[in-house]
Amino acid sequence: MRLNHNCSTGLNETIVSSSSATSIGALILTFVFLLGCPGNIFVIWSILARARQQSVTTLLILNLAIADGSLMALTPFFIAYLVMMNWVLGNVMCKVLFYLCLANMYASIQLIMLMSVYRLVSVVWPKRISVITGKKTIMRVLGVMWMLVIVASIPALIYRNVRCKKNHPGYVCDSFHDTNGEVVLQYTLELVLGFVVPYGVIVVSYILILRKIRQTKFRRRIRSEKLILAIVVTFCLFWVPYHVINMVQVAWALSPEGSPKKKLLGLIWQRGRAVTSTIAFISSCANPVLYFFAGKSYIRREGLEFMARLFEGTALDFGRKSRMSSQNSRDKDKDAEVVLKDKGDSSTN
Repeated sequence: MRLNHNCSTGLNETIVSSSSATSIGALILTFVFLLGCPGNIFVIWSILARARQQSVTTLLILNLAIADGSLMALTPFFIAYLVMMNWVLGNVMCKVLFYLCLANMYASIQLIMLMSVYRLVSVVWPKRISVITGKKTIMRVLGVMWMLVIVASIPALIYRNVRCKKNHPGYVCDSFHDTNGEVVLQYTLELVLGFVVPYGVIVVSYILILRKIRQTKFRRRIRSEKLILAIVVTFCLFWVPYHVINMVQVAWALSPEGSPKKKLLGLIWQRGRAVTSTIAFISSCANPVLYFFAGKSYIRREGLEFMARLFEGTALDFGRKSRMSSQNSRDKDKDAEVVLKDKGDSSTN
């Protein structure tokens, strides 16, 4: 495929400017692909073909596996890019592939946020859980979420382009901005929508959940709590470095031209972008590994259906905890009624 682009606007430092960094990145992505692609396919198969019931949690995990599996299917393109140190797929594929990567980031964190909100409602307001567990309601929520993901990922289509590498042969697929304002807009949007807002909701949800658990006598750490908390923490660990580099690049764009600070920040984000982007890919293969360790007690008894039984058990945990909270609330109401009745009898006497 022949590419004709102006080489005068290329960059000296890009994601493929260092042979050592690209070699390490290619090895990591190869491992991620070999582990994540079959892992997410197995999760999807377990839910669609082997799960006896489709709970809210199961449906959210299914969408998360679809998002991660789609990204894993794109990994060979990026491996070839790193190995060849040259983008040969054209400008359209450059935009589309990185658009899908950004969409995966948004979809993953939004789905994890929905899991946390669902846990919050099931624990803190168990009487209202039936309002949001209807199939139509869940499908509408997921539809709105995917529409927001599609719209929020549009900057990747706008700013991603193929350019010639300056002073080097070949091409790069990278984000190019005409002004510093575009840099600030793109990466601030990713930071706010892809981390600050959803993780703010997640943290608040867990604070309220822990407060509620401390107020009840049912303090046992059930399977669903451990699994979803592990998903939240794992996603955070792999994506925080990427968002830190985003903040560094925003600070670079806002720094005065020619200042030592701007030169230092530019060096950090240019050399750190490839590493942090590769680390972020790992999050898409981590969830099947978490499911495996969470459901290993089922393997001997259930065989290949162990993961389906795990998700069913997780759904039962949610239901059990909701019933416990409801029962505890009813017990408190009964106790209050007895106290009021006793007081009324005493005043009558």
